[in-house]
Order: sequence, then structure tokens, then C-alpha cells
Amino acid sequence: MDQDLDDFFTDASHLVDEAGKPIASSAPPLPPKSRREMRRRRVSVHRKRLTTALIVLVILALLGGGGWFVAQKVSGMSSIVSATKSVAEDYPGPGGSEVDFTVETGQSADKIAENLVKADIVKSAAAFTQAVAVAGVQNQLFPGVFELKLHMQASDVVTILTDSSKAGGFLEVRSGDKAADVITKAATLSSIKKSDFDAIIKDKGSGILPSEAGGNFEGWFEPGSYNVKGKSSAKEILKELVDQRIAKLDAMNVPTGSERERILNIASIAEAEVNQEEYYSKVTRVIENRLAKGMTLGMDTTVAYGANVSASDLTNAQLSDKSNPYNTRVHTGLPPTPISNPGDNAIKAAMSPASGNWLYFVTVNLDTGETKFTADSSEFDGYVKEYKQWEADNS
Repeated sequence: MDQDLDDFFTDASHLVDEAGKPIASSAPPLPPKSRREMRRRRVSVHRKRLTTALIVLVILALLGGGGWFVAQKVSGMSSIVSATKSVAEDYPGPGGSEVDFTVETGQSADKIAENLVKADIVKSAAAFTQAVAVAGVQNQLFPGVFELKLHMQASDVVTILTDSSKAGGFLEVRSGDKAADVITKAATLSSIKKSDFDAIIKDKGSGILPSEAGGNFEGWFEPGSYNVKGKSSAKEILKELVDQRIAKLDAMNVPTGSERERILNIASIAEAEVNQEEYYSKVTRVIENRLAKGMTLGMDTTVAYGANVSASDLTNAQLSDKSNPYNTRVHTGLPPTPISNPGDNAIKAAMSPASGNWLYFVTVNLDTGETKFTADSSEFDGYVKEYKQWEADNS
């Protein structure tokens, strides 16, 4: 009963008169109509208090969450600023003393960056890798020996390392290159005396060439880039070229022994005769078909190799010269050795010639490389006339 009276007077402070106006605090409150009405009012007051408390809690939670979110953002921005400051550690350039810097074949941008920092060319690895990413040249950093400077700006270094004309000291062996030309370039780039290379050739590549090469380097240099400036001897350079070739042939499952030399020989002719990959397997089929029939190969490129001239400069006397062991117009069978260093595609074609009965082929357009194949000699004569007409029109 006492609790009911307390509640009654508490509730009464919120009462209004019949006109809806608050009752002045000095006026005595009107009694409730019933105990039921008093309980209803008491429940209503409790409900309002509970609702108010819940609203306050929600607001506090939102404020707390917002504060956490803002704190996280601020922390994140701080990290970004810190990271940016770290990446930006770079020399202003243009640099001081000149230094030689070597990029090895296959080196990643991260490894190059590490070496640049060690050489004190760039201030941080991050500065270089960022400059590479910004320039979008991750796969365009050339191998070679480059002339750089101490304390360079990273972006300037990237500009130089992506310019192949600035790369020195690296020997580029291309598919179809002749061994003699490769050796001459190797001597020039390495500053090792040419006579040192000649002595190894005279000694038939002892300790370098496999037995099936027959003491001849032709065909046994693997195409690629080689840092010859960093080598100490002619033997070291030639051994690397040959070792890389052997490793590649093994990886391609090229048969060993005399069959390996035979494949290199056929592949080298295909590489020299046509300049379109699509024709390699047809040329190797022509070679196999002519060998099977006991015919001469009749390849001008082999004659030119033996005469040490370009195929386009051959004379009638040279074409009929029996003293030239590479003259496949007069001698049957394959030439004594390959006539160049063939690439992977020509080697694959020699291992798996196309199916066909072709015995002849003529490149009728030297600009496009269009080559026609036939098993008919009269049709072959027609192709020869087509080529001569193209030659007359383009002389």
C-alpha cells in the first residue's frame, strides 16, 4: 500500500487537467479513477525509462564504433604515409662516378634492385622496383653490362636498363648464326685475343665438344645471351655455349650420338633455306625424300657456306665446284657438318618432318618468304620462273 502511494504521487507530477494542460505543482493532484489506472501509468513510466536507456546505449555504441572506425582510418593513413615515405627513398640524381653494372640473363627486377643497392647506384631496392612498376617494364630489363653512375635516380636507371643499345659485353647468339661469326663477336666483346679462340678451334674443341661433333663447333652453339665480358678465357666462353646447347638438346629429347649430329645438320639447312617457321618441317621432308632416293640435295645455302659467300652471290663456277665438300649440287648426302646454329623450331622439324612426297621447293617471294613445294619437276621449273620474275620486278 505504501509503495502504491509513492508511485501515485510520483506519477501525479505528470498529470494534466481535463483541458490537457499540466497541473501546477502547487495544486493538489486529482486522484486516479482506480488502482488499475495507477498500475497502467506505472508500467508506462517504466517502459519510457527502458526505451530511453536503450536509445542511450545505442548512441554510445555508435559513437564507440565510429571512433574505432576513425581510429582505424587514421592508423591506415599513417601506415600508407609511412610506406610511401619508405618507397620514396631515392637519390635525386643525376649521379657521380661512372661504374659498370651487369644484368645477368634471366635476373628478376628484385634481384637487379638488390645488386643496384649493393653497388650504391640506387638508394633503395623499393625505389627501383617502384620505378619499374610505374614504367610497366617488368619484362623488358635487358641483360648486359651497362655504364651507370653512383647515386642515380631510380627512374633514370630503369630508362638505361630497358635500352638494348646501352647493353654491352653480352654476346647474342641467334638462330642461324654461323660459328665463325659468333666466335669473332665473342672475341671482340670479351677483349680476349682472337688467337686464343683459333687455338681451340685448331685443337678441335678438345675438352669442350662432344665426340659426335667431330671436332667442329658448327651447330653446337645454343642461341641466347651470354655475358662474355665477365669470362676469363676463350675456353670458358666456348664451353658455356656448347654446354648450353647440349643441355637444350637433352631437354628436347634429341637422340644422342651420330643421330644428334645428323639432326643438327638437317635443321641447319632448313634454318638457312627458309625464313618462315611454317616451312621448316616441309623442307626437312624434302631433304629426307631426296636422301632416300639417292638424289643430290641441290641446296645453294650449303654451296655458299663452303665457298664462304652469300647464296645470292654464288657464281656458276662455284655452283659446279667439286672441290667444295659442301656443294650438295654435285655431292650426294648431307654436307660434312651443319652450316649454322639452328634454333629450336628447326630442330623439332628435323626430328619430325611433315608428311609429303615433295622433292623440290622454291621461295618465290623474298619479301614475304612465300615458298612453294612440289614433287613434279616441271612444276618446279614454273616456280623457278615465278621467282625470277619477282627478282626482275624487285631489282
